Amino acid sequence: MRAYLAFTKKEFIENLRTYKLLILLAVFLLFGVMSPLVAKLVPEIMQNLGIGGIKITLPEATAMDSWVQFFKNVGQIGLLVLAVVFAGIMSNEFSRGTLVNVLTKGLKRHTVIFSKLTAAALIWTMSYLLCLAVTYGYTVYFWDMGELQHVFLAFFSMWLFGLLLVVLLILGGTLFKTFIGSLLLAGGAVVAMTLLNISPKIQKYNPVTLCGDNTALLTGVKNASDFVPAVIICIALVVVLTTVSVVVFDRKQI
Repeated sequence: MRAYLAFTKKEFIENLRTYKLLILLAVFLLFGVMSPLVAKLVPEIMQNLGIGGIKITLPEATAMDSWVQFFKNVGQIGLLVLAVVFAGIMSNEFSRGTLVNVLTKGLKRHTVIFSKLTAAALIWTMSYLLCLAVTYGYTVYFWDMGELQHVFLAFFSMWLFGLLLVVLLILGGTLFKTFIGSLLLAGGAVVAMTLLNISPKIQKYNPVTLCGDNTALLTGVKNASDFVPAVIICIALVVVLTTVSVVVFDRKQI
């Protein structure tokens, strides 16, 4: 346990020194500010924007428009930034050979995987919660929130999919030892899940649902039962893929 905590602390400090933590916090803070502001200002701008004398009239913005922007920004650009920032989480260790010394001194290989996952998960959680808190603050300031359905599940689902993405990046880096290999594995998995989501029968069990239909959950269009199977499968994938990463790394030549 002491080795795990020490290596996790080292990972966290390294992410701070390489500005990965600051980059993610800055990006997600920006999304937190942008989501409600875009929802608020776009209808007003469009109404004042006359094209050829034609006046454009849009419905008045609501709190739900802010959350639509939130899930759109985090679910698309936010996850992409997360993937790029952590794509080198394992490949950098292989290319620099920095693990040789600590492993020869007795550090268990599985500790490396668990520590890297813990540090990345903490940074992802901090960034996501910051974005969520800022969006919530501005949304409450501009609009009446009204009644939202399945609030915890809607926001937890997006966070859980981000965690799955981090696990895929770790597995990709462990398998291929390269930045590109890590991105390709994670990106390929997301593309495959997106293609599978075309089938209505699979959507209920597909983890990609967790970052695509969150507003439908908030508005009550979809029920919790439509998300729970995907949540369970996503959690199972996190556990299984982390285990695979440990097994592969145990057999990998450093």
